[in-house]
Amino acid sequence: FQFTILFAACIAVASAGIIAPAAPLAVAARVEEYDPHPQYTYGYDVKDALTGDSKTQVESRDGGVVQGQYSLNDADGYRRIVDYTADPINGFNAVVRREPLVAAIAAPAPLAYAAAPAPIVAASAPVVSAPVVRAAPLVAAGPAIVKTSFASPLISYAY
Repeated sequence: FQFTILFAACIAVASAGIIAPAAPLAVAARVEEYDPHPQYTYGYDVKDALTGDSKTQVESRDGGVVQGQYSLNDADGYRRIVDYTADPINGFNAVVRREPLVAAIAAPAPLAYAAAPAPIVAASAPVVSAPVVRAAPLVAAGPAIVKTSFASPLISYAY
């Protein structure tokens, strides 16, 4: 009986206009600007001596044509360099080349020692031999090579 009275009271209040109907929601249309000829240029360069991370990228866009280059150090001691272009006609095209990180060290040429001149001796003078002095051999030292290893962090997921 109490439920019926409560329900009837709610109907009476609603039909009397005491409770106003909800206001219509205002829908704001977001208009995005369209650039018919987009243009940009950006680039970055990372050289972290602590981790050995070294990478670069540059890219530019002029309308529908994108050109760029990126490079990174591979774990096998080479630098990978990728030159790329993308356009509506030819699609994405890339040329990849690899260069060693450490330039090849040429073997040093054998060192030539100059022979010491023979002493000139008069017939009546005693024979004196001078000690032969030779310079220490030169050692060509190449660039220092630092071995680094990289590992990705361990990640585990629990469900």
